[in-house]
This record gives sequence, structure tokens and C-alpha cells, in this order.
Amino acid sequence: MSYELIAGVDLGSNSFRLQVGRVVGDRIHPLDTLKEPVRLGSGLTREKMLDHASQQRAIDALRRFGERLRGFAPETVRAVTTDAMRVARNARIILPQAEAALGFPIEIIGGREEARLIFIGAANALPAAAHRRLVVDIGGGSTELIIGEGTEPLLMESLFMGGISYRQRFFPDGRVDKKSFRAAGVSAAREIESMVADYQRCGWQEAVGSSGSAQEIAGVLESNELNPDSGSGISREGLARLRQLLIRAGSAEALKLKGLRGDRLPILPGAIAIMSAVFSELAIEHMTYSDGALPLGVLYDLLGRFEHHDTRDETVVEFKRRYQIERAQVVRVERTALMLLGQLITLDSPEHENDVHFLRWAVSLHEIGVSVAHTGFHKHGAYLVGNADMPGFSKRDQARLALLILGQRGKLQKLAAMPAGDPNWRLVFCLRLAVLAHRSRDDQPLPSWSVKESPVGFELAIPAAWLDACPMTAAALGDETQLWRRVGINVQVRRLPGEMVAP
Repeated sequence: MSYELIAGVDLGSNSFRLQVGRVVGDRIHPLDTLKEPVRLGSGLTREKMLDHASQQRAIDALRRFGERLRGFAPETVRAVTTDAMRVARNARIILPQAEAALGFPIEIIGGREEARLIFIGAANALPAAAHRRLVVDIGGGSTELIIGEGTEPLLMESLFMGGISYRQRFFPDGRVDKKSFRAAGVSAAREIESMVADYQRCGWQEAVGSSGSAQEIAGVLESNELNPDSGSGISREGLARLRQLLIRAGSAEALKLKGLRGDRLPILPGAIAIMSAVFSELAIEHMTYSDGALPLGVLYDLLGRFEHHDTRDETVVEFKRRYQIERAQVVRVERTALMLLGQLITLDSPEHENDVHFLRWAVSLHEIGVSVAHTGFHKHGAYLVGNADMPGFSKRDQARLALLILGQRGKLQKLAAMPAGDPNWRLVFCLRLAVLAHRSRDDQPLPSWSVKESPVGFELAIPAAWLDACPMTAAALGDETQLWRRVGINVQVRRLPGEMVAP
């Protein structure tokens, strides 16, 4: 698959960004950027609900983005949302409206996935370097710190602090004084201190800021010659001077400095407090700046999927290794599951590409829960996959994968919330039958099972001779039909006459 134009959308806690890029070889040339200061995080109530005004600002911005993306193929656009939607208790209600306004699916990503994408974006916007870099991204609701080499992150952390959240906690009326600023700095330092030893042990040769906040701070320091020798970027001394000027002014709005942008003034005190703590705790003297951040990282990650370098595949391989999953059993189950699915859909059809990916990943990880306990391993596996940091997977991806792993055995009522016709029923059906067929964990070949969908469920045809030779499996198939019937899906097992023939 190759496309000339691809797009990434970042629904951040402070700003929404749309970046369109032109693909040239293995590089992306930014073509168009739109930014909307939505301030989604400012709309979070004490009950962690997004208020109506912030919801409306988000919908209006996404409609404008949707107009720019009109005509883009679905697979050429990836939209992600971060901290504000991660913590909002009404996110599930808002998300369908947001997706309708944009015209494309929106993924809620975890903090470490956000950190991974930020590093990819920052690294690809900088000159190639052999040394390690520390990338710091101070957003509206969270701050990500990543150490990596080239475009590969090595250490990633996402901390619950950002310009908007610190504004609400420490500078609610916009006033800044020594006491409030010290409280914000101490809070930020406490968030950072638990990771300092690991980061210093890993080490880095260059510190890079990648967010709008870092760009704002660097721009103010440079425009007002606050850095020593009028240098560029962010220096420890320049940051200290800016901090003192802010406290003396009493608010960001009262600062009389060049380069200040009105839309970022409300979050500037929190960003300066967090950046000051980062410099202090990690003993940073100077920080450069990268134009690339989350939106560009999303684009490069999307490009990797086109070129069959999907990070999700690499994550599944790593999980198989980490949890010592038996490879031979995965091969057996995958072969049968895909054989069944291939009779229900066209496996190499772009329309069903995602379904095939998820069935493969679910098969690869279906026994991951055995590492916790064999009893109820499907439940343990679903919990691990649903809650682990899985690079490349969105929260929705992980939830879907967890659902398939949970549904591989046992009662199906736990999946009853899925609507009729949901493609996940088809994947669960194929996975359950494949797991059931290979319960003996041997390499005896299966006969040709034929399967088709009916308006009310599935019809399975198996040679009678094989069923007679495998009474345990035949009994399990009988039990399986009862389990499906309890959720309103009819599964019929038909005995085919004739000899048992291996495929």
C-alpha cells in the first residue's frame, strides 16, 4: 500500500493539531499544519467530567479538521487523544460525537504510548545523531520524558502534571507569587524524583524540548536575550531569570516580554514550574528544541504500518518472549483459526485486514495468562493485555485484544454487550474452535472443517469418522453449541459422511 498524503491528528489537553505530510521514500515532508487552542483539559470538573463548553469547542475544531481531511482514505489518517480524554469519565459518551465530527476513528492512547510517539516525532525532526537524547514534552495534562537513540526510545515515562493541571492546582486565578510557584515546583520535583536514578544510569548527551510549552519558553528566552551570551534554546540561567520575572510580574498576563503568545499565557506559569523542576532534578544545563512532536510521531508510526513495520507486531513478539508463550501451540492454533476465518471472509482483502491482524495477535497472546495461573488463565490474560503498556496499541486496540482473549473459553455471557453482527463475534468463534481443536497440544493433522455464516449464527461441517475417533472433542463441540445458544447465536455442527481426510 502506498499513499502520497497521510495525516495525523493530536487531540491534546491544551491544543488540537492536524498535520498533513507528503510521503517521499521513507521520509515525511510536512505539508500543512492546523492548530486549534481547544483547552480541553480546562473543561475537566472536579468529578473528572468534561463540561459542555469544552465538548463544544472540541467538536467545532474537529469539524474544521474534518473539512481539511475530506477525501482522505480511512487508512491514511490516524487520530489520537491524550491525557484529558484518558481521565475524563464521560469520554465514552463524547468519543462517538468527536469521531463523527472528524470523520475518522479517534484512539485514546496511554501515557507511555504517547511518550513513544513523541520521541519518534522529535527524533525525525532533528538531524541524525549517534548519541542518546533526552526528550521532554510538557503538555496541558501530562509531561513525557524519554531517552532514546536514533528514532528508538529506550526509557519512557509519562507523569501526571501539565500546564493546565498546574494552573488549576497552583495558579487558579492566574496569580503567581513565590509561595505558589514553590509549591508547584516541589510537586513537580516529587513526580520526577522516582525516575531520576534510572534516567541518570541510562544517560544522555543532549536534552531536547518538543512541546508547545518548550517552544514558548525557548522563544521568550531567545527574543529577550535572557540566555547567557544571547544563546538559543533553554538554559538553566535563562530559565531562572524568566522565573524571577514571572514572580515579580505577579502573572503571565502582566509579563512585558517579547515572544509571548496570548493563547499560551494561562498555562505558562505551570509549564515554567515543571520545566524548572526537570532542569533541577535531572541536572540539565541546556536544552535544544525540536519542531517534531506527537503529530509527526503519529505520521511516522502510520508510515511504518504501510511498510509492514508495525510496532504492534514487535510488541506482540516481545510479549511472547517475556511471558514464555509456547510457540508450537501458537502455530497450531493460528493455522486452524485462519483456516476457519478464511472461509468466512477474504483474508487478503483491505476491508478485513484489521480483523486478520487482531486474530493473529489474539492467537499469539491467548495463553499469556498462564504466566499468572493456569486456572482462569483467559481472565488473567485479558487483564494483562488490557492494562499493560503495549507500544503501538491504543486503549481501544488493547480492549479489543483483551475481549478476544477473554472470549477464547468459558461462558459467552461476558461478551453479551457486543451487538449482533459485530465482527468480533466471528473472530471469537474462530479462536474458540481453534483452541478447542488443539487442546491435546499435539501435531496430529485436523481433517478439513468447513464453516459458513448463517443469518442466525454459524454452520460447521466435520467428517463423522473424525468425530467418532475424537469423542472428547466431539463432546466439547456439543457443549460449545449450548454456550453460543445462551447468547442468542445458533451454532450447528453437521457430521459429514465418508472417510476422514487430512488436509
